[in-house]
Amino acid sequence: MRPILRHPSIRLRLALVYTAVLVTTCAALLGLNYALLYHSLYTNIHGPSQAEMQAVADDPPPGDGWLVDEKLKSMRGDQAEVARLRTATLLNTAGTSAIALAITAMAGFGVSWVVAGRMLRPLRTLTATTRRISQDRLHERVALTGPDDEIKELADTFDEMVARLEASFAGQRRFVADASHELRTPLAIVRTGAEVLLAKRESTIAQWEAMGRRTLTATGRAERLLDGLLALARSDSGVIAHEPHDLAVAAAGALGEADEEAETAGLSATSDLRPAPVTGDPVLLDRLVRNLVDNAIRHNRPGGWVEVVTGHRDGTAVVTVRNSGDVVPAAEVDRLFEPFQRLASDRTASRGSAGLGLAIVRSIVRAHDGTVTAAPNAGGGLAVTVTLPAADAGGLE
Repeated sequence: MRPILRHPSIRLRLALVYTAVLVTTCAALLGLNYALLYHSLYTNIHGPSQAEMQAVADDPPPGDGWLVDEKLKSMRGDQAEVARLRTATLLNTAGTSAIALAITAMAGFGVSWVVAGRMLRPLRTLTATTRRISQDRLHERVALTGPDDEIKELADTFDEMVARLEASFAGQRRFVADASHELRTPLAIVRTGAEVLLAKRESTIAQWEAMGRRTLTATGRAERLLDGLLALARSDSGVIAHEPHDLAVAAAGALGEADEEAETAGLSATSDLRPAPVTGDPVLLDRLVRNLVDNAIRHNRPGGWVEVVTGHRDGTAVVTVRNSGDVVPAAEVDRLFEPFQRLASDRTASRGSAGLGLAIVRSIVRAHDGTVTAAPNAGGGLAVTVTLPAADAGGLE
């Protein structure tokens, strides 16, 4: 069965706490006042003492015994009257104080209820905004005004979180749109080529061979794109292996695989590969370095150069890849690490690149708790530096 009484709201609890503090303080003040009144009544107001009455009884006037009795009787009456007045005063004061305390408690609860409601009004605004916000209404903000207190700090933090979510959803939608466009291009090439040949009444073997080559090129492009998307998803998932690996070995392998492509482009490749031991996913680390080398070769100029350097520095493993090429504006560097972003405005500016190389690099670096920085070279091209937490070199033996 559900409980009949609901859990009290925070407004009610705050009002009760404020009222309890107020009543406790007032009760303490009334108690102190009562104690001072009690002391004053028994110190400053008193009737005939027992010593005075005994003195009258021990030294009566001669021949006036009846006067002594009357005087003693009057003194006892005065003493009883003073005691009665003391008791009545204390009782009246206690009763009045109790009534005043009860009135204060009721008035205090009402005031506390109003004050608590005003204090919690920003939270109600925050709650209402939270209920309105959805995937399609991430532009809304609480935008709380007022003093910089804890509640405004909470509202500002919530606004910052929504802004990050809005940017994330926008990036996700852009990523899906770009991925769809990139995948549609090779499929459209294959489909168009097949439709053209099938529409012809007579097709030569050379035409079919040409279409086959275009199909292989298009499917290769789609395969590279899917491979990049899978690598990006794997690194973003955070589920990676933790095995010893050396970035110098990964760089040597990447240079060996890209040697033919560099030679075809007329590039000169130099390297300074010193041990750079790390702990991570060897497959992703190899992919990281290979992407850096491929990016340096494909975004270069004929007769240019590529330089790869690895090493160990201040407890970190470092790999730096520099290349010649077109001048890269400093404002465009960060954009190149976003998926499907290239320096050229034309999507087909680089046939060998799907625009995922540096995005995959950044994702893999983040998965390994490292950092990646890039800076344009003075004469053109880019210098990309990846820094990862170093591992014990002995673990690689």
